[in-house]
Amino acid sequence: MDWTRIEGLAPYQDTLAAMEARVAAIAAGHAPEAVWLLEHPPLYTAGTSARVQDLTDPGRFPVHKAGRGGQYTYHGPGQRVAYVMLDLNARGRDVRRFVQCLEDWVIATLAEFNIKGERRAGRVGVWVARPDKPTLPDGTMREDKIAAIGIKLRRWISFHGISINVEPELSHFDGIVPCGIRGHGVTSLVDLGLPVTMDDLDVALRRTFDTAMRQA
Repeated sequence: MDWTRIEGLAPYQDTLAAMEARVAAIAAGHAPEAVWLLEHPPLYTAGTSARVQDLTDPGRFPVHKAGRGGQYTYHGPGQRVAYVMLDLNARGRDVRRFVQCLEDWVIATLAEFNIKGERRAGRVGVWVARPDKPTLPDGTMREDKIAAIGIKLRRWISFHGISINVEPELSHFDGIVPCGIRGHGVTSLVDLGLPVTMDDLDVALRRTFDTAMRQA
């Protein structure tokens, strides 16, 4: 497994092209599996299920068609993106299980900082309960999304992956309906009162990866 941390803000289209080339090399047996840790400049990505009405401020940031599953997502400084290129031919070819493993990875990483991340039926990603905020109009507890997940497979090699909010500008999410989900908000580790750095998160991601992915 190759782990690569890309410094600075990685241009989206160049990174996507490099990721596709790496996926092809893994499929051909010419390169090992890889995880790339990086940040992008402010932008929105549209997944294969993105709805036009969920791009509420189309002129705010560049919009890129991502080719992954899911809807609209924001990427930007202060958000750790982990592109995960794994060979599912050797891991059971179970897409649903693989997504669950990615969720497990995020949840285990957040637990390193005493944050309880949770799954929610019908809402892809990882969520944090917010009892400190006003309830929703129907009286249910507010929940904020802290991590997004979106993948694509080519010849059973995964690419794209996860993003975890460390300290992004949360108002940048206002230009979209994140992942098409209305009513709930978005949070970050720093927004939750934790002075976590990107270095801290990267250490936790490395530490929890093998256990979370053991069943992928």
